[in-house]
Amino acid sequence: MMRKSHFHKKALLLCIVFFAGLLGTPLQAQTSSGLSFGCAINAPEQIRESQALAKSTTSPNDPQWRAKGDQHRKYHFAAANVDMPYRLYVPTSWDGKSQLPLVVMLHGAGSDENWYVDANDKQLIHLAEQHGYILVSPLGYTRMGAYGTPLRLPAVFGNPETAAKQRAAVSSEQERTLELSEKDVINALEIVVNEYPVDRSSMFLMGHSMGSGGTWYLGAKYAQYWAAIAPMSGPFVDETNYPWDSIRKMPIFMTEGTGATPSLLGSKAMLAWMKERGFKIEYMEVNADHGGMIPLVLPSIFNFFDRCRSK
Repeated sequence: MMRKSHFHKKALLLCIVFFAGLLGTPLQAQTSSGLSFGCAINAPEQIRESQALAKSTTSPNDPQWRAKGDQHRKYHFAAANVDMPYRLYVPTSWDGKSQLPLVVMLHGAGSDENWYVDANDKQLIHLAEQHGYILVSPLGYTRMGAYGTPLRLPAVFGNPETAAKQRAAVSSEQERTLELSEKDVINALEIVVNEYPVDRSSMFLMGHSMGSGGTWYLGAKYAQYWAAIAPMSGPFVDETNYPWDSIRKMPIFMTEGTGATPSLLGSKAMLAWMKERGFKIEYMEVNADHGGMIPLVLPSIFNFFDRCRSK
């Protein structure tokens, strides 16, 4: 089993790299779908684009078609002109016919599609097998792609001025990276959904750190996908620019570590704000730092997803 101290140090280092950030020219804040909190990508159009890609990419004649177990997959990402990897796990206990629930895992900054899946003696794979879930772990175009949202530390919930500055400081090159990162997640998801018989009422999104920010962002922008979301230690949400109504009825499981400051403070403020307004949010806090909290909360996240399925 991977030693927890290594897990802690690795996750902390990745987060420091991400939170450093860069400066540049303004990010286009207003999207054609009316969202003003990230990339100028229209969500319905992106879904249609990704669905078309999926149909052209996967085929029953492919030797990997509906394979089980742990898989390193890739597809040609034309918008970036690269072959894009993603990690896929399909329960070996699957009968090959029944519909399966699905969870998308968004990695933290500086990591990739493999690191969280392999960490802690492949804990995510064991949980996906135990609970019977397809697990999809996209790269998000690059290790620092951020899945479409420009927010990072110290722009946690309750710091609108910092969030505004960060949105205004994204260069045109960074904006392109954010867009490709968002596209890659939806592409990978639609490719898997096109190939496997996924239970569309049981699709979930989770992520840690930068991936937590991506979970909040993609959770709202593509709310039609998700039965619930589970952001881990990364409340990168701007109250004044977030489409709250998109997640108002969505079950949410937020987790934090007691040593994950200042993320912890932002999460607690966000929890109180959302509870006051009647959101369906649960909260779990464990005695660990930003990286060490991950293996402690993952079992509870899968139990939470199971509860959402049974409702």
